[in-house]
Amino acid sequence: MSNASYYVPAKSHWPILGSVAVGLLMVGLGYQLVYGSATLLIAIGFLSILAVMGFWFRDVINESQLGLYDSQMDRSFRWGMGWFIFSEIMFFAAFFGALFYVRTFAIPWLGGEGAKGVSALLWPDFIAQWPLLNPPDSSVSGPDNVFSPWQLPLVNTLLLVTSSITLTISHEALKSGYRKLCRNWLAGTVVLGTCFIFIQGVEYYEAYQHYGITLEAGIFGSTFFILTGFHGVHVIIGTLILVAMLVRIIRGHFSDSQHFAFEASCWYWHFVDVVWLGLFIFVYVV
Repeated sequence: MSNASYYVPAKSHWPILGSVAVGLLMVGLGYQLVYGSATLLIAIGFLSILAVMGFWFRDVINESQLGLYDSQMDRSFRWGMGWFIFSEIMFFAAFFGALFYVRTFAIPWLGGEGAKGVSALLWPDFIAQWPLLNPPDSSVSGPDNVFSPWQLPLVNTLLLVTSSITLTISHEALKSGYRKLCRNWLAGTVVLGTCFIFIQGVEYYEAYQHYGITLEAGIFGSTFFILTGFHGVHVIIGTLILVAMLVRIIRGHFSDSQHFAFEASCWYWHFVDVVWLGLFIFVYVV
């Protein structure tokens, strides 16, 4: 197939720069967890990721606006986004799997139940329960208390569910040609996402200052921050993507039939919302 019928993107340095930026952030986070003094490296990594995302988005947008993409390229984008979301599903499945393994197998075994109940010989006074406020090893301090699911977690759940509704209305408005309506509902979605991020920050502050829920608070603290923390990062990324879509709508980009970038951002946001529902049920409620 020739380049006339299938657009071949020019060589790009953004993938390798993006990898370097993510690597800097991960090294910084790892160093921070171990030594507690990598704020500058974390900031550099995070800002580098934002810069790469911005410049990479710019190049793709310019190519799209020049009319370089055809139906085959559109299918490529759709398959790529589909596989990306599938990889994200597997990413969170691993963390949910760790949580279920601990709650369903490891803790009961340490309590003397199940096929490996002999593990109870290690800590005979251990009481198997979840949330695990008293880890079996006395050198590890569990949390003082846990969050009520019907306060901040419920507020955040309502915010994200509402944001999926507002984003769907915005998408339908775009498909019907109502650009002003699309813009307004999309702006509302961005506000809801920002509110979620703020409330999650408040919850983390409360966790450390008043509940004793930290990364050092046994398996409960570890699973809590891994699941809610990575989800929070996804919400931040999703909000930034929606901001980019809002700017494009304001600038007159997209049509009622050609707007896959907007549609892909909707896919991503709805996926993040569904993950949160799982978190709300299995981390906070059950």
